[in-house]
Amino acid sequence: MPKFQDVVEKWRKTPEHKFRQKDRELCIQMGSACLEQGESEKVLDFIKEKENQGIVRALGAGLLGPLVREIGRKRRNPVHCEAAVAHIVQTCKTKDVFSNLLAQLEDCDAGAIGETVIYLLPLLQKVVMRLGDCTGLGNGVGAVLEAAQKQVSRLPVPYTRQQEKTDVHGLCRCCAALLDFVQPFLEMVKKDKAGRVSSVKGPVINKLQADIVKLCMASLREPLLQAVLYGPDSAFWTFASGIMVILPAIHKPLPLLLFYRPERKAGEPLSKASSHAEESRACLAYLLFVQLIAMETFPTIFRPAFILQCNMDYVSLLFTRKDESWLTKGLELCEKSLEAVEDGSLPVEILELKSFYTVPQNLVEIMTVCPIKHVTRGLHVFQLFIDKLNGEAKHRFFRCMLKTSHHAGVEGHVIKNIKNQVDPAKSGKVSCWFSGEPLLSLLELVLCLPQGAQSDLLHGMDRVMESLNLLRFLLIKEKEQSTSMSVWVELCDLSKSYLKVLRACLSMSRSYYASELKTLKENQKNKAKERREALKMKQPVTEINVKDQKLSNMSEEEQHQVLQCALVTFDLMDSLVVRIEELMENRVAREP
Repeated sequence: MPKFQDVVEKWRKTPEHKFRQKDRELCIQMGSACLEQGESEKVLDFIKEKENQGIVRALGAGLLGPLVREIGRKRRNPVHCEAAVAHIVQTCKTKDVFSNLLAQLEDCDAGAIGETVIYLLPLLQKVVMRLGDCTGLGNGVGAVLEAAQKQVSRLPVPYTRQQEKTDVHGLCRCCAALLDFVQPFLEMVKKDKAGRVSSVKGPVINKLQADIVKLCMASLREPLLQAVLYGPDSAFWTFASGIMVILPAIHKPLPLLLFYRPERKAGEPLSKASSHAEESRACLAYLLFVQLIAMETFPTIFRPAFILQCNMDYVSLLFTRKDESWLTKGLELCEKSLEAVEDGSLPVEILELKSFYTVPQNLVEIMTVCPIKHVTRGLHVFQLFIDKLNGEAKHRFFRCMLKTSHHAGVEGHVIKNIKNQVDPAKSGKVSCWFSGEPLLSLLELVLCLPQGAQSDLLHGMDRVMESLNLLRFLLIKEKEQSTSMSVWVELCDLSKSYLKVLRACLSMSRSYYASELKTLKENQKNKAKERREALKMKQPVTEINVKDQKLSNMSEEEQHQVLQCALVTFDLMDSLVVRIEELMENRVAREP
Protein backbone atom coordinates (compact mmCIF):
# COMPACT_ATOMS: atom_id res chain seq x y z
CA MET A 1 0.00 0.00 0.00
CA PRO A 2 1.40 3.47 -0.89
CA LYS A 3 2.49 5.68 1.97
CA PHE A 4 -0.48 7.47 3.51
CA GLN A 5 0.99 10.99 3.39
CA ASP A 6 2.14 10.65 -0.22
CA VAL A 7 -1.35 9.61 -1.29
CA VAL A 8 -2.97 12.47 0.62
CA GLU A 9 -0.64 15.03 -0.99
CA LYS A 10 -1.52 13.68 -4.42
CA TRP A 11 -5.27 13.78 -3.66
CA ARG A 12 -5.07 17.37 -2.40
CA LYS A 13 -3.86 18.42 -5.82
CA THR A 14 -6.60 16.48 -7.64
CA PRO A 15 -9.85 18.32 -8.60
CA GLU A 16 -12.98 16.71 -7.07
CA HIS A 17 -14.37 15.62 -10.43
CA LYS A 18 -11.09 13.93 -11.42
CA PHE A 19 -11.11 11.19 -8.77
CA ARG A 20 -11.40 7.64 -10.13
CA GLN A 21 -12.86 4.42 -8.81
CA LYS A 22 -9.46 3.09 -7.74
CA ASP A 23 -9.01 6.24 -5.62
CA ARG A 24 -12.30 5.49 -3.83
CA GLU A 25 -11.24 1.88 -3.25
CA LEU A 26 -7.83 2.97 -1.93
CA CYS A 27 -9.47 5.48 0.42
CA ILE A 28 -11.72 2.76 1.84
CA GLN A 29 -8.77 0.38 2.14
CA MET A 30 -6.63 2.88 4.02
CA GLY A 31 -9.48 3.95 6.30
CA SER A 32 -10.35 0.34 7.14
CA ALA A 33 -6.70 -0.42 7.97
CA CYS A 34 -6.58 2.51 10.40
CA LEU A 35 -9.80 1.44 12.11
CA GLU A 36 -8.60 -2.16 12.44
CA GLN A 37 -5.49 -0.85 14.22
CA GLY A 38 -7.63 1.21 16.60
CA GLU A 39 -6.60 4.55 15.05
CA SER A 40 -10.08 6.02 14.70
CA GLU A 41 -8.83 9.39 15.98
CA LYS A 42 -6.37 9.53 13.07
CA VAL A 43 -9.26 8.95 10.63
CA LEU A 44 -11.29 11.72 12.31
CA ASP A 45 -8.37 14.17 12.13
CA PHE A 46 -7.94 13.43 8.43
CA ILE A 47 -11.64 13.95 7.72
CA LYS A 48 -11.85 17.21 9.65
CA GLU A 49 -8.60 18.76 8.39
CA LYS A 50 -9.43 21.87 6.38
CA GLU A 51 -7.08 21.04 3.51
CA ASN A 52 -8.77 17.66 3.02
CA GLN A 53 -12.35 18.81 2.57
CA GLY A 54 -12.20 18.42 -1.23
CA ILE A 55 -11.03 14.83 -0.72
CA VAL A 56 -13.80 14.20 1.81
CA ARG A 57 -16.48 15.55 -0.53
CA ALA A 58 -15.26 13.30 -3.33
CA LEU A 59 -14.24 10.15 -1.46
CA GLY A 60 -15.57 10.45 2.11
CA ALA A 61 -18.91 8.70 1.55
CA GLY A 62 -17.02 5.46 0.94
CA LEU A 63 -15.64 5.59 4.49
CA LEU A 64 -19.15 5.35 5.94
CA GLY A 65 -19.10 1.55 5.54
CA PRO A 66 -15.97 0.87 7.63
CA LEU A 67 -16.98 3.51 10.19
CA VAL A 68 -20.51 2.14 10.68
CA ARG A 69 -19.23 -1.43 10.96
CA GLU A 70 -16.72 -0.35 13.61
CA ILE A 71 -19.46 1.40 15.58
CA GLY A 72 -21.73 -1.65 15.37
CA ARG A 73 -19.04 -4.02 16.64
CA LYS A 74 -18.62 -1.95 19.84
CA ARG A 75 -15.03 -3.07 20.21
CA ARG A 76 -13.81 0.36 21.23
CA ASN A 77 -15.15 3.74 22.25
CA PRO A 78 -17.12 4.85 19.18
CA VAL A 79 -16.90 8.61 19.84
CA HIS A 80 -14.31 9.30 17.11
CA CYS A 81 -16.11 7.13 14.55
CA GLU A 82 -19.46 8.78 15.31
CA ALA A 83 -17.92 12.24 14.92
CA ALA A 84 -16.36 11.19 11.60
CA VAL A 85 -19.70 9.88 10.33
CA ALA A 86 -21.49 13.08 11.38
CA HIS A 87 -18.93 15.19 9.48
CA ILE A 88 -19.16 13.05 6.34
CA VAL A 89 -22.97 13.19 6.41
CA GLN A 90 -22.84 16.99 6.52
CA THR A 91 -20.06 17.35 3.94
CA CYS A 92 -20.70 14.81 1.17
CA LYS A 93 -23.44 14.70 -1.45
CA THR A 94 -26.76 13.63 0.02
CA LYS A 95 -27.38 10.88 -2.54
CA ASP A 96 -23.90 9.40 -1.99
CA VAL A 97 -24.39 9.46 1.77
CA PHE A 98 -27.82 7.88 1.45
CA SER A 99 -26.69 5.05 -0.82
CA ASN A 100 -23.73 4.20 1.42
CA LEU A 101 -25.73 4.27 4.66
CA LEU A 102 -28.52 2.23 3.07
CA ALA A 103 -25.95 -0.34 1.92
CA GLN A 104 -24.78 -0.73 5.52
CA LEU A 105 -28.37 -1.17 6.70
CA GLU A 106 -29.01 -3.81 4.05
CA ASP A 107 -25.82 -5.73 4.88
CA CYS A 108 -25.47 -5.67 8.67
CA ASP A 109 -23.04 -7.97 10.43
CA ALA A 110 -25.07 -10.77 12.00
CA GLY A 111 -23.75 -9.99 15.48
CA ALA A 112 -24.35 -6.24 15.24
CA ILE A 113 -27.84 -5.97 13.70
CA GLY A 114 -29.48 -4.26 16.65
CA GLU A 115 -26.76 -1.66 17.23
CA THR A 116 -26.45 -0.93 13.51
CA VAL A 117 -30.18 -0.40 12.98
CA ILE A 118 -30.51 1.76 16.09
CA TYR A 119 -27.56 3.91 15.02
CA LEU A 120 -28.43 4.24 11.32
CA LEU A 121 -32.16 5.01 11.41
CA PRO A 122 -31.86 8.54 12.90
CA LEU A 123 -29.07 9.33 10.44
CA LEU A 124 -31.05 8.02 7.49
CA GLN A 125 -34.10 9.98 8.59
CA LYS A 126 -32.13 13.23 8.38
CA VAL A 127 -30.53 12.26 5.08
CA VAL A 128 -33.85 11.27 3.47
CA MET A 129 -35.40 14.57 4.55
CA ARG A 130 -32.56 16.35 2.71
CA LEU A 131 -33.18 14.55 -0.58
CA GLY A 132 -34.13 17.40 -2.88
CA ASP A 133 -36.68 15.85 -5.23
CA CYS A 134 -39.95 14.31 -4.12
CA THR A 135 -39.23 11.08 -5.96
CA GLY A 136 -36.05 10.62 -3.94
CA LEU A 137 -38.01 11.17 -0.75
CA GLY A 138 -40.69 8.61 -1.65
CA ASN A 139 -38.27 5.94 -2.84
CA GLY A 140 -35.82 6.62 -0.01
CA VAL A 141 -38.31 6.09 2.79
CA GLY A 142 -39.55 2.85 1.27
CA ALA A 143 -36.02 1.50 0.78
CA VAL A 144 -35.01 2.32 4.37
CA LEU A 145 -38.16 0.81 5.90
CA GLU A 146 -37.85 -2.37 3.85
CA ALA A 147 -34.18 -2.84 4.75
CA ALA A 148 -34.73 -2.03 8.44
CA GLN A 149 -37.71 -4.35 8.81
CA LYS A 150 -35.81 -7.15 7.10
CA GLN A 151 -32.94 -6.78 9.57
CA VAL A 152 -35.25 -6.49 12.59
CA SER A 153 -37.00 -9.73 11.58
CA ARG A 154 -33.65 -11.54 11.94
CA LEU A 155 -33.36 -10.70 15.64
CA PRO A 156 -34.48 -13.27 18.24
CA VAL A 157 -37.69 -12.34 20.08
CA PRO A 158 -37.45 -12.19 23.90
CA TYR A 159 -40.09 -14.40 25.54
CA THR A 160 -39.75 -13.47 29.22
CA ARG A 161 -40.21 -10.13 30.96
CA GLN A 162 -36.57 -10.18 32.05
CA GLN A 163 -35.33 -10.85 28.51
CA GLU A 164 -37.42 -7.95 27.26
CA LYS A 165 -35.98 -5.61 29.89
CA THR A 166 -32.36 -6.56 29.26
CA ASP A 167 -32.93 -6.48 25.46
CA VAL A 168 -29.58 -8.10 24.76
CA HIS A 169 -30.02 -8.18 20.98
CA GLY A 170 -31.66 -4.73 20.76
CA LEU A 171 -34.98 -5.79 19.24
CA CYS A 172 -37.10 -3.63 21.57
CA ARG A 173 -34.93 -0.57 20.90
CA CYS A 174 -35.10 -1.27 17.15
CA CYS A 175 -38.91 -1.25 17.33
CA ALA A 176 -38.82 2.14 19.06
CA ALA A 177 -36.33 3.44 16.46
CA LEU A 178 -38.66 2.35 13.63
CA LEU A 179 -41.56 4.31 15.12
CA ASP A 180 -39.34 7.36 15.57
CA PHE A 181 -38.12 7.10 11.97
CA VAL A 182 -41.59 7.19 10.40
CA GLN A 183 -42.92 10.13 12.46
CA PRO A 184 -42.05 13.03 10.08
CA PHE A 185 -43.26 11.07 7.04
CA LEU A 186 -46.42 10.07 8.90
CA GLU A 187 -47.11 13.75 9.56
CA MET A 188 -46.74 14.47 5.84
CA VAL A 189 -49.36 11.85 5.03
CA LYS A 190 -51.74 13.00 7.78
CA LYS A 191 -51.38 16.61 6.63
CA ASP A 192 -52.23 15.64 3.06
CA LYS A 193 -55.19 13.47 4.07
CA ALA A 194 -56.52 16.33 6.18
CA GLY A 195 -56.57 18.55 3.06
CA ARG A 196 -53.88 20.94 4.22
CA VAL A 197 -51.38 22.46 1.77
CA SER A 198 -48.23 20.37 1.47
CA SER A 199 -45.01 20.75 -0.51
CA VAL A 200 -45.02 17.01 -1.19
CA LYS A 201 -46.94 15.89 -4.28
CA GLY A 202 -49.86 13.43 -4.29
CA PRO A 203 -48.06 10.41 -5.84
CA VAL A 204 -45.27 10.72 -3.28
CA ILE A 205 -47.82 10.89 -0.45
CA ASN A 206 -49.46 7.73 -1.76
CA LYS A 207 -46.05 6.05 -1.90
CA LEU A 208 -45.27 7.13 1.66
CA GLN A 209 -48.66 5.89 2.84
CA ALA A 210 -48.16 2.51 1.15
CA ASP A 211 -44.64 2.13 2.59
CA ILE A 212 -45.78 2.98 6.13
CA VAL A 213 -48.70 0.53 5.89
CA LYS A 214 -46.31 -2.12 4.57
CA LEU A 215 -44.01 -1.58 7.55
CA CYS A 216 -46.91 -1.79 10.00
CA MET A 217 -48.28 -5.02 8.52
CA ALA A 218 -44.82 -6.60 8.33
CA SER A 219 -44.12 -5.64 11.96
CA LEU A 220 -47.41 -7.22 13.06
CA ARG A 221 -46.11 -10.50 11.68
CA GLU A 222 -42.51 -10.05 12.81
CA PRO A 223 -41.90 -9.53 15.68
CA LEU A 224 -45.34 -8.95 17.25
CA LEU A 225 -46.90 -12.29 16.31
CA GLN A 226 -44.07 -14.04 18.16
CA ALA A 227 -43.88 -11.55 21.04
CA VAL A 228 -45.55 -11.69 24.46
CA LEU A 229 -47.26 -8.46 25.52
CA TYR A 230 -46.78 -8.03 29.27
CA GLY A 231 -48.83 -4.87 29.68
CA PRO A 232 -48.83 -1.15 28.89
CA ASP A 233 -45.33 -0.67 30.31
CA SER A 234 -43.70 -3.24 28.01
CA ALA A 235 -41.74 -2.31 24.89
CA PHE A 236 -43.78 -4.57 22.62
CA TRP A 237 -47.05 -3.12 23.92
CA THR A 238 -45.74 0.37 23.10
CA PHE A 239 -44.71 -0.76 19.63
CA ALA A 240 -48.06 -2.47 19.00
CA SER A 241 -49.94 0.61 20.23
CA GLY A 242 -47.91 2.82 17.90
CA ILE A 243 -48.79 0.65 14.91
CA MET A 244 -52.48 0.50 15.85
CA VAL A 245 -52.56 4.30 16.07
CA ILE A 246 -50.72 4.82 12.78
CA LEU A 247 -53.03 2.70 10.61
CA PRO A 248 -56.30 4.63 11.17
CA ALA A 249 -54.37 7.92 11.20
CA ILE A 250 -53.31 7.43 7.57
CA HIS A 251 -56.79 6.39 6.46
CA LYS A 252 -56.38 2.63 6.73
CA PRO A 253 -59.44 1.73 8.86
CA LEU A 254 -59.02 -1.35 11.02
CA PRO A 255 -62.30 -2.95 9.80
CA LEU A 256 -61.10 -2.65 6.20
CA LEU A 257 -57.82 -4.35 7.04
CA LEU A 258 -59.48 -7.09 9.08
CA PHE A 259 -62.61 -7.95 7.16
CA TYR A 260 -61.70 -7.32 3.51
CA ARG A 261 -59.71 -9.93 1.65
CA PRO A 262 -59.06 -9.87 -2.10
CA GLU A 263 -60.91 -12.73 -3.75
CA ARG A 264 -58.91 -15.60 -5.19
CA LYS A 265 -59.93 -17.79 -8.08
CA ALA A 266 -61.14 -21.28 -7.25
CA GLY A 267 -58.18 -23.59 -6.75
CA GLU A 268 -55.66 -20.74 -6.83
CA PRO A 269 -52.93 -21.39 -4.22
CA LEU A 270 -52.26 -18.79 -1.54
CA SER A 271 -49.11 -16.85 -2.45
CA LYS A 272 -46.35 -16.26 0.10
CA ALA A 273 -47.18 -12.54 0.23
CA SER A 274 -50.88 -13.27 0.79
CA SER A 275 -50.00 -15.80 3.48
CA HIS A 276 -47.85 -13.23 5.28
CA ALA A 277 -50.64 -10.65 5.00
CA GLU A 278 -53.08 -13.11 6.61
CA GLU A 279 -50.67 -13.66 9.50
CA SER A 280 -50.37 -9.89 9.97
CA ARG A 281 -54.15 -9.52 10.06
CA ALA A 282 -54.38 -12.36 12.58
CA CYS A 283 -52.04 -10.45 14.88
CA LEU A 284 -54.05 -7.27 14.25
CA ALA A 285 -57.23 -9.07 15.34
CA TYR A 286 -55.47 -10.32 18.47
CA LEU A 287 -54.24 -6.84 19.44
CA LEU A 288 -57.67 -5.33 18.84
CA PHE A 289 -60.06 -7.88 20.35
CA VAL A 290 -57.88 -9.47 23.04
CA GLN A 291 -55.52 -6.71 24.16
CA LEU A 292 -58.11 -4.02 23.25
CA ILE A 293 -55.40 -1.80 21.79
CA ALA A 294 -57.03 1.02 19.74
CA MET A 295 -60.46 -0.51 20.44
CA GLU A 296 -61.84 3.02 20.83
CA THR A 297 -61.26 3.57 17.10
CA PHE A 298 -63.20 0.44 16.10
CA PRO A 299 -66.84 0.99 15.03
CA THR A 300 -69.57 -0.59 17.17
CA ILE A 301 -71.86 -1.44 14.24
CA PHE A 302 -70.48 -4.94 13.71
CA ARG A 303 -72.43 -7.77 15.33
CA PRO A 304 -70.47 -10.12 17.61
CA ALA A 305 -71.47 -13.10 15.43
CA PHE A 306 -70.01 -11.39 12.34
CA ILE A 307 -66.77 -10.58 14.18
CA LEU A 308 -66.58 -14.19 15.38
CA GLN A 309 -67.08 -15.47 11.84
CA CYS A 310 -64.20 -13.31 10.56
CA ASN A 311 -61.92 -14.03 13.50
CA MET A 312 -62.38 -17.80 13.22
CA ASP A 313 -60.35 -17.69 10.01
CA TYR A 314 -57.53 -16.03 11.93
CA VAL A 315 -57.87 -18.49 14.81
CA SER A 316 -57.63 -21.37 12.35
CA LEU A 317 -54.48 -19.81 10.91
CA LEU A 318 -52.91 -19.33 14.35
CA PHE A 319 -53.57 -22.99 15.18
CA THR A 320 -51.60 -24.16 12.12
CA ARG A 321 -48.34 -23.58 14.01
CA LYS A 322 -47.48 -25.22 17.32
CA ASP A 323 -45.37 -22.28 18.50
CA GLU A 324 -46.20 -21.19 22.03
CA SER A 325 -47.03 -17.62 20.98
CA TRP A 326 -49.26 -18.68 18.08
CA LEU A 327 -51.24 -21.20 20.13
CA THR A 328 -51.72 -18.78 23.01
CA LYS A 329 -52.88 -15.97 20.74
CA GLY A 330 -55.21 -18.31 18.86
CA LEU A 331 -56.83 -19.59 22.07
CA GLU A 332 -57.23 -16.08 23.51
CA LEU A 333 -58.66 -14.65 20.28
CA CYS A 334 -61.13 -17.53 19.98
CA GLU A 335 -62.15 -17.16 23.62
CA LYS A 336 -62.74 -13.40 23.45
CA SER A 337 -64.63 -13.66 20.15
CA LEU A 338 -66.93 -16.36 21.54
CA GLU A 339 -67.56 -14.58 24.83
CA ALA A 340 -69.13 -11.64 23.00
CA VAL A 341 -71.71 -13.90 21.30
CA GLU A 342 -75.04 -14.71 22.99
CA ASP A 343 -75.45 -18.30 24.22
CA GLY A 344 -77.46 -20.55 21.89
CA SER A 345 -77.51 -18.00 19.07
CA LEU A 346 -75.29 -19.50 16.36
CA PRO A 347 -77.34 -21.28 13.66
CA VAL A 348 -76.54 -24.66 12.17
CA GLU A 349 -75.56 -23.05 8.84
CA ILE A 350 -72.45 -21.56 10.45
CA LEU A 351 -70.98 -25.06 10.85
CA GLU A 352 -70.74 -25.28 7.06
CA LEU A 353 -68.01 -22.62 7.09
CA LYS A 354 -64.57 -24.19 6.81
CA SER A 355 -63.11 -22.47 9.88
CA PHE A 356 -66.02 -23.62 12.07
CA TYR A 357 -64.98 -27.17 11.25
CA THR A 358 -61.20 -26.81 11.46
CA VAL A 359 -61.07 -24.80 14.72
CA PRO A 360 -62.92 -27.44 16.82
CA GLN A 361 -60.68 -30.11 15.29
CA ASN A 362 -57.66 -28.01 16.25
CA LEU A 363 -59.05 -27.63 19.77
CA VAL A 364 -59.36 -31.42 20.03
CA GLU A 365 -55.70 -31.74 19.05
CA ILE A 366 -54.70 -29.08 21.60
CA MET A 367 -56.66 -30.86 24.33
CA THR A 368 -55.09 -34.22 23.56
CA VAL A 369 -51.42 -33.54 22.73
CA CYS A 370 -50.42 -30.12 24.12
CA PRO A 371 -49.02 -29.20 27.59
CA ILE A 372 -51.54 -29.07 30.43
CA LYS A 373 -51.88 -25.27 30.49
CA HIS A 374 -53.08 -25.34 26.89
CA VAL A 375 -55.30 -28.37 27.58
CA THR A 376 -57.20 -26.50 30.30
CA ARG A 377 -57.73 -23.42 28.19
CA GLY A 378 -58.51 -25.48 25.11
CA LEU A 379 -61.25 -27.33 27.01
CA HIS A 380 -62.70 -24.03 28.21
CA VAL A 381 -62.79 -22.62 24.66
CA PHE A 382 -64.25 -25.89 23.33
CA GLN A 383 -67.08 -25.65 25.87
CA LEU A 384 -67.64 -21.97 25.01
CA PHE A 385 -68.02 -22.95 21.37
CA ILE A 386 -70.66 -25.54 22.29
CA ASP A 387 -72.55 -23.06 24.47
CA LYS A 388 -72.91 -20.55 21.63
CA LEU A 389 -74.57 -23.04 19.20
CA ASN A 390 -78.35 -23.33 19.00
CA GLY A 391 -80.11 -26.69 19.45
CA GLU A 392 -79.86 -27.90 15.88
CA ALA A 393 -76.24 -26.77 15.59
CA LYS A 394 -75.35 -28.56 18.84
CA HIS A 395 -76.99 -31.74 17.55
CA ARG A 396 -74.99 -31.70 14.32
CA PHE A 397 -71.79 -30.72 16.10
CA PHE A 398 -72.10 -33.55 18.62
CA ARG A 399 -72.63 -36.07 15.81
CA CYS A 400 -69.54 -34.75 14.04
CA MET A 401 -67.38 -34.92 17.18
CA LEU A 402 -68.51 -38.44 18.05
CA LYS A 403 -67.54 -39.59 14.56
CA THR A 404 -64.25 -37.71 14.14
CA SER A 405 -62.55 -36.99 17.48
CA HIS A 406 -61.33 -40.58 18.11
CA HIS A 407 -60.46 -39.67 21.69
CA ALA A 408 -62.32 -41.07 24.69
CA GLY A 409 -61.86 -37.92 26.78
CA VAL A 410 -63.30 -35.66 24.09
CA GLU A 411 -66.14 -38.08 23.38
CA GLY A 412 -66.89 -38.24 27.11
CA HIS A 413 -67.09 -34.45 27.26
CA VAL A 414 -69.47 -34.40 24.28
CA ILE A 415 -71.70 -37.06 25.88
CA LYS A 416 -71.75 -35.05 29.12
CA ASN A 417 -72.98 -32.07 27.07
CA ILE A 418 -75.72 -34.24 25.53
CA LYS A 419 -76.86 -35.10 29.04
CA ASN A 420 -76.91 -31.40 29.95
CA GLN A 421 -79.09 -30.66 26.92
CA VAL A 422 -81.55 -33.37 27.91
CA ASP A 423 -81.71 -32.18 31.53
CA PRO A 424 -84.16 -29.25 31.92
CA ALA A 425 -82.42 -28.25 35.15
CA LYS A 426 -79.24 -27.56 33.14
CA SER A 427 -80.56 -26.33 29.79
CA GLY A 428 -83.91 -24.77 30.70
CA LYS A 429 -86.38 -25.73 28.02
CA VAL A 430 -85.24 -28.92 26.27
CA SER A 431 -84.72 -28.41 22.55
CA CYS A 432 -86.70 -30.58 20.13
CA TRP A 433 -83.29 -31.73 18.84
CA PHE A 434 -82.63 -33.50 22.14
CA SER A 435 -85.84 -35.47 22.52
CA GLY A 436 -87.66 -38.16 20.54
CA GLU A 437 -86.17 -39.35 17.27
CA PRO A 438 -83.33 -36.76 17.03
CA LEU A 439 -82.10 -37.85 20.47
CA LEU A 440 -82.31 -41.53 19.55
CA SER A 441 -80.17 -40.87 16.46
CA LEU A 442 -77.51 -39.38 18.74
CA LEU A 443 -77.76 -42.30 21.16
CA GLU A 444 -76.95 -44.70 18.34
CA LEU A 445 -73.51 -43.05 18.19
CA VAL A 446 -73.18 -42.81 21.98
CA LEU A 447 -74.23 -46.31 22.99
CA CYS A 448 -71.59 -48.29 21.17
CA LEU A 449 -68.06 -49.53 21.76
CA PRO A 450 -65.61 -48.73 18.94
CA GLN A 451 -63.93 -52.18 18.98
CA GLY A 452 -66.87 -54.14 20.35
CA ALA A 453 -66.07 -56.69 23.07
CA GLN A 454 -62.33 -56.19 22.36
CA SER A 455 -62.44 -52.53 23.41
CA ASP A 456 -59.91 -51.27 25.96
CA LEU A 457 -62.27 -50.13 28.72
CA LEU A 458 -59.53 -48.47 30.74
CA HIS A 459 -58.50 -46.40 27.73
CA GLY A 460 -62.14 -45.61 26.92
CA MET A 461 -63.18 -45.07 30.54
CA ASP A 462 -64.28 -41.43 30.09
CA ARG A 463 -66.59 -42.26 27.22
CA VAL A 464 -68.05 -45.40 28.82
CA MET A 465 -68.76 -43.78 32.20
CA GLU A 466 -70.44 -40.74 30.61
CA SER A 467 -72.46 -43.04 28.34
CA LEU A 468 -73.72 -45.05 31.31
CA ASN A 469 -74.53 -41.88 33.28
CA LEU A 470 -76.48 -40.52 30.30
CA LEU A 471 -78.35 -43.79 29.83
CA ARG A 472 -79.23 -44.01 33.53
CA PHE A 473 -80.48 -40.40 33.51
CA LEU A 474 -82.60 -40.99 30.39
CA LEU A 475 -84.21 -44.11 31.81
CA ILE A 476 -85.16 -42.28 35.01
CA LYS A 477 -86.41 -39.28 33.04
CA GLU A 478 -88.42 -41.33 30.56
CA LYS A 479 -89.90 -43.36 33.39
CA GLU A 480 -91.07 -40.22 35.21
CA GLN A 481 -92.51 -38.63 32.08
CA SER A 482 -94.27 -41.79 30.87
CA THR A 483 -92.84 -41.37 27.41
CA SER A 484 -94.55 -43.00 24.45
CA MET A 485 -94.06 -46.76 24.15
CA SER A 486 -92.28 -46.49 20.75
CA VAL A 487 -89.53 -44.22 22.11
CA TRP A 488 -89.18 -46.33 25.24
CA VAL A 489 -88.90 -49.56 23.25
CA GLU A 490 -86.23 -48.14 20.96
CA LEU A 491 -84.31 -46.75 23.94
CA CYS A 492 -84.48 -50.15 25.65
CA ASP A 493 -83.33 -51.92 22.48
CA LEU A 494 -80.33 -49.63 22.20
CA SER A 495 -79.57 -50.07 25.89
CA LYS A 496 -79.79 -53.86 25.82
CA SER A 497 -77.55 -54.13 22.78
CA TYR A 498 -74.98 -51.78 24.35
CA LEU A 499 -75.05 -53.44 27.79
CA LYS A 500 -74.69 -56.92 26.31
CA VAL A 501 -71.44 -55.97 24.56
CA LEU A 502 -70.27 -53.96 27.57
CA ARG A 503 -70.84 -56.88 29.95
CA ALA A 504 -68.78 -59.17 27.74
CA CYS A 505 -66.05 -56.56 27.53
CA LEU A 506 -66.13 -56.02 31.31
CA SER A 507 -65.77 -59.72 31.95
CA MET A 508 -62.80 -60.06 29.64
CA SER A 509 -61.12 -56.88 30.92
CA ARG A 510 -61.62 -57.78 34.59
CA SER A 511 -60.13 -61.25 34.02
CA TYR A 512 -57.17 -59.83 32.12
CA TYR A 513 -56.26 -57.13 34.63
CA ALA A 514 -56.88 -59.43 37.63
CA SER A 515 -54.52 -61.96 36.05
CA GLU A 516 -51.89 -59.27 35.44
CA LEU A 517 -52.23 -58.03 39.02
CA LYS A 518 -51.76 -61.57 40.29
CA THR A 519 -48.69 -62.00 38.07
CA LEU A 520 -47.26 -58.70 39.31
CA LYS A 521 -47.71 -59.73 42.95
CA GLU A 522 -46.05 -63.08 42.28
CA ASN A 523 -43.13 -61.35 40.58
CA GLN A 524 -42.77 -59.04 43.55
CA LYS A 525 -42.68 -62.02 45.89
CA ASN A 526 -40.08 -63.74 43.72
CA LYS A 527 -37.91 -60.63 43.62
CA ALA A 528 -38.15 -60.23 47.36
CA LYS A 529 -37.11 -63.83 47.75
CA GLU A 530 -34.19 -63.33 45.36
CA ARG A 531 -33.05 -60.25 47.25
CA ARG A 532 -33.12 -62.18 50.46
CA GLU A 533 -30.93 -64.79 48.80
CA ALA A 534 -28.58 -61.93 47.81
CA LEU A 535 -28.82 -62.67 44.11
CA LYS A 536 -27.88 -59.83 41.77
CA MET A 537 -29.91 -60.95 38.75
CA LYS A 538 -33.44 -59.53 38.51
CA GLN A 539 -36.30 -61.17 36.63
CA PRO A 540 -37.94 -58.96 34.00
CA VAL A 541 -41.48 -57.82 34.68
CA THR A 542 -44.10 -58.97 32.19
CA GLU A 543 -45.05 -56.12 29.86
CA ILE A 544 -48.68 -54.89 29.90
CA ASN A 545 -50.09 -52.32 27.49
CA VAL A 546 -52.31 -49.64 29.04
CA LYS A 547 -53.26 -46.60 26.98
CA ASP A 548 -50.47 -47.49 24.53
CA GLN A 549 -47.85 -47.29 27.30
CA LYS A 550 -46.00 -50.40 28.41
CA LEU A 551 -46.25 -51.02 32.14
CA SER A 552 -42.68 -52.28 32.15
CA ASN A 553 -41.67 -48.62 31.77
CA MET A 554 -43.32 -47.91 35.12
CA SER A 555 -42.17 -48.73 38.62
CA GLU A 556 -43.75 -51.73 40.30
CA GLU A 557 -45.72 -49.42 42.59
CA GLU A 558 -47.09 -47.49 39.61
CA GLN A 559 -48.00 -50.76 37.84
CA HIS A 560 -49.86 -51.91 40.93
CA GLN A 561 -51.80 -48.61 41.14
CA VAL A 562 -52.80 -48.76 37.46
CA LEU A 563 -54.02 -52.34 37.68
CA GLN A 564 -55.89 -51.69 40.94
CA CYS A 565 -57.47 -48.56 39.47
CA ALA A 566 -58.61 -50.56 36.44
CA LEU A 567 -60.38 -53.12 38.61
CA VAL A 568 -62.10 -50.39 40.69
CA THR A 569 -63.22 -48.70 37.47
CA PHE A 570 -64.70 -51.94 36.19
CA ASP A 571 -66.61 -52.34 39.47
CA LEU A 572 -68.07 -48.84 39.04
CA MET A 573 -69.11 -49.63 35.48
CA ASP A 574 -70.65 -52.92 36.62
CA SER A 575 -72.69 -51.21 39.35
CA LEU A 576 -74.05 -48.69 36.81
CA VAL A 577 -74.94 -51.52 34.42
CA VAL A 578 -76.87 -53.31 37.20
CA ARG A 579 -78.77 -50.11 38.08
CA ILE A 580 -79.69 -49.50 34.43
CA GLU A 581 -80.98 -53.05 34.03
CA GLU A 582 -83.12 -52.60 37.16
CA LEU A 583 -84.68 -49.43 35.73
CA MET A 584 -85.59 -51.22 32.51
CA GLU A 585 -87.02 -54.22 34.34
CA ASN A 586 -89.15 -52.01 36.62
CA ARG A 587 -90.65 -50.20 33.62
CA VAL A 588 -91.44 -53.48 31.87
CA ALA A 589 -93.07 -54.83 35.05
CA ARG A 590 -95.39 -51.81 35.26
CA GLU A 591 -96.53 -52.10 31.66
CA PRO A 592 -100.05 -53.72 31.27
